[in-house]
Amino acid sequence: MTLKKKTLIYKKHHSFENFYSSKDICVVTNQRERAIRILKDSLQENNKTHYFKILGLALLDLEKDKQKLESDLKITPFIAEEMETLDNEQIPRYLFHRYRYDVFPQHHQLDDYPPCVQIEPSSMCNYRCVFCYQQHFHKYSNMMGTMNLPTYKIVIDQLQGYVEFVSLASRGEPLLCKDLDKMLEYSSGRFLSLKINTNASLLQEHHAHAILAGGVKTVVFSADAIDENMYAQLRVNGNLRQVVRNIEMFQNIRAKYYPSSKIITRVSGVKVSNFQSMEVMESFWGKLVDQVTFVKYMPWENVYESLPNNIQQPCSELWLRTFIWYDGQVNPCECDFLSRFSVGNVVEHDLTEIWKSSKYQELRQKHLGHLRNNIEICRGCRFT
Repeated sequence: MTLKKKTLIYKKHHSFENFYSSKDICVVTNQRERAIRILKDSLQENNKTHYFKILGLALLDLEKDKQKLESDLKITPFIAEEMETLDNEQIPRYLFHRYRYDVFPQHHQLDDYPPCVQIEPSSMCNYRCVFCYQQHFHKYSNMMGTMNLPTYKIVIDQLQGYVEFVSLASRGEPLLCKDLDKMLEYSSGRFLSLKINTNASLLQEHHAHAILAGGVKTVVFSADAIDENMYAQLRVNGNLRQVVRNIEMFQNIRAKYYPSSKIITRVSGVKVSNFQSMEVMESFWGKLVDQVTFVKYMPWENVYESLPNNIQQPCSELWLRTFIWYDGQVNPCECDFLSRFSVGNVVEHDLTEIWKSSKYQELRQKHLGHLRNNIEICRGCRFT
């Protein structure tokens, strides 16, 4: 499979190239109006603390968005659908963290915790996708492993109350982690937006129950085609028929045992070829899940060997999210799958200390000073 060439600079933040939802398009307008109304009521009570100052800024942006004026915070379809799953009293907290996620990275603004944390249940993967670094990374057997429950609990206890956007995904396939069901049980009720990404090839009934009962707000099934040959070329070692059966099983369990579940199900593919049709994806997967998306392809399979590209813009990831590997090691960059940027371990230090550490700050300052081309890993990377 020849990968489709993309533009030189790739904005990872909000990387959807196509987005389909079974929801009515009015959900965006309805949720924006709801948010404005709730924020106005909240701000009558207090507007002096950091929390309420951020809510005030969010309100200003949403009112601009309503008037179709330029604003940093916008209600997009997938944001609106997340909001729709929340009670009114949860909306201010969600928008506080959504503002941190959407706006802080644009302005290189930092506070005590990252807006988003990705936790890696497993560094191993059963696939060798052509657009993923696993085709290289799997050779490093000393870096292969799965997170244990005690480490996971340490991470979750540090995040609760400070970070609301948490994803269980990174270098490997989460369902390879034997403690995953217990991890999801421990996470239940702790976060407004807990997401899990899986290729669904190993999805079993006990996983489905754990996901549906474990506080997950969005489950993303990674699939890029409905043609078996194309799927097999892209997701090497994958079997499309098995994936379809597993997603059907998940949906049947959801309908039978969790009919009131507000979980959002999504099939998300990487757009690497003009032969991948969004219309075809919608027609097929739209019958099985709530949302269908394509994300933009970015050549990140091996940044260590990429040629320098002279990009000057700082990478927003340094202010957007951090990655916690299976052993508790914290890394600022997912492209750095060999952990050369490692900035600490959450088993030994609090995440807030690591997030604001001198080593992390030094990396940010180099990017702000237009020195990313002096950094081996960053000079060939196209993320901004």
